[in-house]
Amino acid sequence: NAASISRQFIDLGVSMDWERPYMTLTNEYIESAWWLVKRAYERGLLERGLRVVYWCPRCETVLADYEVRSEYRVIEDPSIYVKLPVRGREGEYLVVWTTTPWTLPANVAVMAHPDFEYARVRVSSEVLIMAKERVEPVMREAGIEDYEVVEVVRGEDLDGLEYVPPLLEEVDAQRRVEGAHRVVMSREYVNLLEGTGLVHTAPGHGEEDFEVGLRYGLPVLMLVDDRGAFTEEAGKYRGMYVRDANDAIVEDLERKGLLLHRGVVRHRYPVCWRCKTPLILRATEQWLIRVTKIKDDIIREARRVRWIPEWAGSHRFMNWLMGLRDWVLSRQRYWGTPLPIWVCESCGNVTVVGSLAELVERSWPKVSEVPDLHKPWIDRVTLRCDRCGSLMRRVPDVVDVWLDSGVAFFASIGYPRDPEALERWMPVDFIVEGHDQFSGWFDKVLKSGVIAFGRAPYRNVLVHGFTLDEKGREMHKSLGNFITPGEVVERYCRDALRLYELSNTTWEDLRFSWEGVRRAMADLNVMWNVYVFASMYMSLDEFDPTEWTLERVREWLRPEDRWALSKLNRLVRDVTEFMEGFLVHEAARAIRRFVVEDLSHWYVRLVRRRVWIEREDPAKLSAYATLYAVLRTLTVLAAPFVPFIAEKVYQHVFRGAEPGMPDSVHMLRWPEPDEAWIDEELEREMEVAREVVEASLSARMSAGVKLRQPLPELVVLTSDEAVAGAVERLRDVIASQANVKRVSVRPEADLASYAELELAVNEEALAELGLSAAAVREAVGAVGLATAYFQLSRLGRVELEIEGRRVALTAEQLAVERRPASGYALADFSGGAVALCVRLTEEELLEGLARDIVRRVQYMRKELDLPVEEFIDVLVASDEFVARAVERHADYIRGETRARELRAVRELPELEGAYVKAWRIGERTVTIAVLRERR
Repeated sequence: NAASISRQFIDLGVSMDWERPYMTLTNEYIESAWWLVKRAYERGLLERGLRVVYWCPRCETVLADYEVRSEYRVIEDPSIYVKLPVRGREGEYLVVWTTTPWTLPANVAVMAHPDFEYARVRVSSEVLIMAKERVEPVMREAGIEDYEVVEVVRGEDLDGLEYVPPLLEEVDAQRRVEGAHRVVMSREYVNLLEGTGLVHTAPGHGEEDFEVGLRYGLPVLMLVDDRGAFTEEAGKYRGMYVRDANDAIVEDLERKGLLLHRGVVRHRYPVCWRCKTPLILRATEQWLIRVTKIKDDIIREARRVRWIPEWAGSHRFMNWLMGLRDWVLSRQRYWGTPLPIWVCESCGNVTVVGSLAELVERSWPKVSEVPDLHKPWIDRVTLRCDRCGSLMRRVPDVVDVWLDSGVAFFASIGYPRDPEALERWMPVDFIVEGHDQFSGWFDKVLKSGVIAFGRAPYRNVLVHGFTLDEKGREMHKSLGNFITPGEVVERYCRDALRLYELSNTTWEDLRFSWEGVRRAMADLNVMWNVYVFASMYMSLDEFDPTEWTLERVREWLRPEDRWALSKLNRLVRDVTEFMEGFLVHEAARAIRRFVVEDLSHWYVRLVRRRVWIEREDPAKLSAYATLYAVLRTLTVLAAPFVPFIAEKVYQHVFRGAEPGMPDSVHMLRWPEPDEAWIDEELEREMEVAREVVEASLSARMSAGVKLRQPLPELVVLTSDEAVAGAVERLRDVIASQANVKRVSVRPEADLASYAELELAVNEEALAELGLSAAAVREAVGAVGLATAYFQLSRLGRVELEIEGRRVALTAEQLAVERRPASGYALADFSGGAVALCVRLTEEELLEGLARDIVRRVQYMRKELDLPVEEFIDVLVASDEFVARAVERHADYIRGETRARELRAVRELPELEGAYVKAWRIGERTVTIAVLRERR
């Protein structure tokens, strides 16, 4: 029910006016729907006419095309080839194929293609007529081996050829019908893919048949009632349910010698979306809105709409509109919006009522009110015919439920009772629905807008995909692959589900993956940890963002601060552009990349030591000011995607930090990018720094040296001046993140100082190019092995001058093998290579050991669940080398672990209340005791 659906939406963070939902069953909403029907009538678009429609014999009502499209089942039906005797030609037959024998009682014609070739085929004493191209497959299926094509004619030569209906004796209506039982021409509906190239035509049971029937003036036999049973005019088959009559009809054809072949076909067949009963096509009298009359207007308005993605409008929706058919409005149901049409019992005059007030005014006998506009109450209201004065009664039908949906854009805001509402809200900025709604929501809302106001009621349409299982199947309980949102929320959280779904390309189907949700949750944890890191240290230092604004600390900002602010404002610009372009997934991905890659994995790492400074230092204050500005803006940007975590962070971190902040993050203004902060050159240079650091980590890994171990030098080898300049300017950033004492820049040609280079040539491959190995070695020597190495690794080829001609050689012809020189580790990056000195002095070993001790003490603090601000005492017991490390780097260890007292001892004394743990660091055992500060 509505309350349950609302709770689910609210629980998933969908923001709407839940206190005032619109409901299509209210009198006010029904009035709006009536107004549209009357508007169609006033424009001459509302008519009653005969149409072939999908019909549910169990529900006894019509179904529109769009109600049928998604409801199919695989069922078995007869597959028969029927011989129709050619009138006046003994032993000659037209052969047609059908999988619906029950439609043969309504047969009135046979369609042929005027341009196809048709063969007269002798089989024993009979001559069978069918398309030449279909002779062999039909004979093979019928098991006929002995046959002969005696003549070939064009389809147009068959035009007007008369035949005897196959059920002439059995069906009364067949004997009374006139102007029927002849061959007619159709280029549109005859093909050579299946059947015989001659099409059994029953205008009462097929849309194409009905269309061709109108063209040729063919009669329409309607021999099936609302329950799907044959009527009296069906003669022998009267009272039989149509599908049950299949066997009887086939047996009669076989008895009469008119059955060429009988088989079975398994095929997808439309069923009722309500009760799953197989549908039938039948011609019935229905009320229609003749949208075909305004087709050009509808197409024009559709083209004015912005579709996301673009092909959704230009291809999918436009293809649907090109085949536009009239809107079958009436439904033979009990519940629904009543069709507001009254018809005079005497003269047939029609009145369409557009409002409750009009109904009360026109009522006869007079009524003062109609408490409920649904059946049966509405049918108690009669009108007086303004033409003949007789009684007018409402037609018993209700309207297509899609009319209720189509009028939502104005019915939900109270139009036409509130005329000004339309001016305020139409056209709406944006609608969104699944890619199954081109014939549904998108179509009906557009048609309603054009019928009522002559224009599209929406400016932008976003199409979304569906969530499938991991194999790409629709989720169904019967398949055991059904996952509810509640299951995902219970295992992870609401924001994780939202972020996962919103990161998928909006208009593409999503193959649900628990791993995908887990990754979204991991990114949320990263975001949360960044907030915790910043708020914890800001709180400890009582940081006041209103005092220490970005403007006040601007002159103290370091390159990493300015970089973070540049990336933030670029993010604001990008996310805004994505959202304005309805590229929601791109916005979600941009936020995730910024949080994980830029903020957590880089900026926080760069400023972590700055926030540990005890005193009120410019380095710390500028880091805080930057973090606060970044996180405050990020919270607003992230709020539409992860509203729950954004709200929680806002309430706990930001709302009380500044005066006059609103009650919710969702009440803050959307941020605007400050272009003055965007520094593209700094961003490029920082990207170089990140690449260099990543390369240094790869080099460490290849040498088996852990990151905590300081190293003496990192050499950046590059011939790119921009790269060299970036390294020079961000030397401190690179040194801190690579954990090296020095960073230097050398040209790529100096690679030989840090590596052993050896040239290998493929003499056979060179010979194919007419080159000798000796000439190539000489040419490589001229450019240098280092240059050749970098060209091959970066470009995949090396340019050489050989015997007076320019030659480009690839890895197929030569290679430069590289091995690190003793004491170095190497790695490449896009701008060159890095050489990492891994020769360790005692000083570096002592510093590395001090870092290992810090890591263990920090782990012990975590195990003790100590507040970050609490001081401790630390004793370290091991050998003399460890003692030297502690003594030499005591200040560093104290600062990193918040230790007031730090001592190195050979053995630990008895310590009351100490937490003691023995660690293995390298080849040594180091025992550490942590004592909480006495209070």
